[in-house]
Amino acid sequence: MGKDVSSDPFSPADRGRYRRKVQRCLDTLARMLSDGSFSFPRKHIGLEVELNLVEEDLGPSMSNTAVLEALDDPAFTTELSQHNLELNVPPRPLAGDSALELEADVRDYLARAHRCATETGAGLTMIGILPTLRPEHFDQKWLTNNPRYSLLNDQIFAARGEQTVLALEGSGLPGGQGERLRQHAESILPEAACTSVQLHLQVAPEEFAAHWNAAQCLAGAQVALAANSPFLLGKALWHETRIPLFLQATDTRPEELRNQGVRPRVWFGERWITSIFDLFEENVRYFPGLLPETDPEDPLEALESGNTPKLTELRLHNGTVWRWNRPVYDVVDGKPHLRVENRVLPAGPTVLDVMANAAFFYGAQRALAEDERPVWTQMSFQAAEDNLYAGARGGMESKLYWPGAGWVPADELVLRTLLPLAHEGLRRSEVSDAARERFLGVIEQRCLTRQNGAVWQRETVAVAERRGADRETAIAGMLARYLELEQAGEPVHTWPIES
Repeated sequence: MGKDVSSDPFSPADRGRYRRKVQRCLDTLARMLSDGSFSFPRKHIGLEVELNLVEEDLGPSMSNTAVLEALDDPAFTTELSQHNLELNVPPRPLAGDSALELEADVRDYLARAHRCATETGAGLTMIGILPTLRPEHFDQKWLTNNPRYSLLNDQIFAARGEQTVLALEGSGLPGGQGERLRQHAESILPEAACTSVQLHLQVAPEEFAAHWNAAQCLAGAQVALAANSPFLLGKALWHETRIPLFLQATDTRPEELRNQGVRPRVWFGERWITSIFDLFEENVRYFPGLLPETDPEDPLEALESGNTPKLTELRLHNGTVWRWNRPVYDVVDGKPHLRVENRVLPAGPTVLDVMANAAFFYGAQRALAEDERPVWTQMSFQAAEDNLYAGARGGMESKLYWPGAGWVPADELVLRTLLPLAHEGLRRSEVSDAARERFLGVIEQRCLTRQNGAVWQRETVAVAERRGADRETAIAGMLARYLELEQAGEPVHTWPIES
C-alpha cells in the first residue's frame, strides 16, 4: 500500500505544512507537463497481484511475516492484513512475446510463494474475496505490523468519527432469494478482504487523458467479465462484491457528509479529463490529507536546479485517494514518467485468467484511446460509472450501456465490440500473434460459456446446498475445490461444476 510513514501523531501545524507542500508539488507537476520533462522511450506494462494466505482448515492464515522471511524476495511485500501478500512483477515492454514471458514469470513467482507458504504451514490463493473470512478476522490486532497501516486505520476512523458499517444487498444464489449483509467493523480490515490485480501502463503525458478516459469506459466490462468475489461473511452478494466493499471499508464520511454529496475516497471520478493534471488537482481540491507527512525537498527548487522532483507529498496523497483508474507519477533511474493504474480487477482465478484479463484491457484500451471519434465523446461519464456498478452487481448476467448499442448483455458487448478492439489494439502494440490469440482466446471462451470465477463459485455452492450442506460447509468445500483447480492452472471457463 505504498510508502512507509512515521508512527508519530500529526499536529495542526503538520497538516498546514503538508497542504502547502502538496500544492507546491502540484505547481511543480504543472511546470513539468508544460516543459516536456517526462521520459517516454516506449510503453511499459506492470502487474501487481494481491494474495491470500490460508490455513489447513481454509480460514485465513495470519502468517505473512513468516512467509515473507522465507521468500526473501523484494518482489513480494506486505499488505494491510496479516493474511495478505502482494507480488510486484518488474515492468517490461508490451510488444512481442513479452506477455507470454510475463505469464511464465508470474507462474514461477507464485510457485515459489506456494512452496514458502507450505513450509510455514499455510496455503496461498488468488481470489477476489476469501470467502472463509469471519467478523473476528477484522479485529485491529490482525493489521500487518507496519506503522502506515495502523496510522491509516486511525486517521480514517478519526475522520469518520464512528464505526464502519458494511451494508450490502445481493441477489443470492441461483434459484434462491436475495441476501443482505449488515456488519459493524472497528478497523479498516474489511478493505483487506478485497484482493485485486492492478495493471500499469506507462504513457506519454499527451496521451494520458485518452488512455485514462478509455480505461474508465472499459471498467464495467472488465468487472463483469472477470468477477470473482461473490461471497462475503457467508452471504452471496454482488458478483464482484469487492467493488462496494472497498468503498465502504475505507469511507471517511459519516452519513451526514454522504447525504451532502461529499466525494468518497474510493472514487470513480466525475468527468472526462483533458490532462493527468486534472486528476491530481481534483485530489488536492477535494480530499484532506490522511497521512500529512512532509519531505524536506522543495520540488520547484529541485526542478530548477536540473534534478527530478520526487513530489513526495503529492504521491503520498494520491495513494490515499483510491480511484478505480489511478494516475501515477513515478521516478525510475532518475527519470520521471506517468502511468495509468487500472485497479478494478479481482485476483485470480488462475495465472492464465489474470493474463487474459490484462491482455483484454491493454488491447481494448489502446484501440479506444486511438479512435478518431473517441467513445467518451458519445456517452456520459455517469453511464460509464453506472456500467461499473452494473458489472460488479451482476457479472456475466449484467447489461451494460455502449454508444450505438444501448444496454446490451456484458458477454455480447465483449464478443461483438470490445474483443475485436482488443485484438486490434494488441496488433498495434506489436504483441505477437501467439500471445494475442492465447490470451484473447480465453476471453472469447469465457464469454461463450458465460462462466467466470463468480459464476463458478456461486453455482458450486448452490449445488452443495441443494445436496443438504449448510452455507459454511458449502463455502469451505467450494474453496477446497477452487484451490485444486487454481493449482491445475486451466482457465476458469473450463472448470467443471459438480451436478
